[in-house]
Amino acid sequence: MRTIIVGLAAAAVLAGCSDATAPQPQESEAAAALKPGEYAITAKIDDVHSTDKTTPVTKAKAGDPPTTRRACVAADGSIAAEAFADAGDKCAVSSSYVRGGRLSVQLTCSRPNGQVMQLADGDFKADSFEAKLKTATYFAGSGDYAMTRTMSGKRVGECPAASAKPATGKAKG
Repeated sequence: MRTIIVGLAAAAVLAGCSDATAPQPQESEAAAALKPGEYAITAKIDDVHSTDKTTPVTKAKAGDPPTTRRACVAADGSIAAEAFADAGDKCAVSSSYVRGGRLSVQLTCSRPNGQVMQLADGDFKADSFEAKLKTATYFAGSGDYAMTRTMSGKRVGECPAASAKPATGKAKG
């Protein structure tokens, strides 16, 4: 027992004399919230397939060239629905979580032929984000499909004045 105590004391003295510093915890790159401003968003289609065994009512195909769009994050942390919605869709945010480096936004959209549900799920840093966008359609007729896209956004500056105000149809954190 005495040998163990002497050994521990010697180890403690040697550790105190060491030049090595204790490892510092690495700072997380995740941010509490997205920085307000305009974001350039790129979307690449990973998969499109029929969910009703008919031809999907979309021209989009996996492997199409990536598309780009711009959307704003407002001062209150809300993300414009246009960041995720397809052109011509009328969308409302039905559920949103944008904080602590995690992003999850669900949109309910309408088209003349039916409803479109979208779910964006991903991660963000203060001035950028990456997400998977899953789309499912529920049309009155045939042609329903599911689509998965990979999206990335990067802050490119301030929003145009008209876009910077919080409004309905935006995802809040």
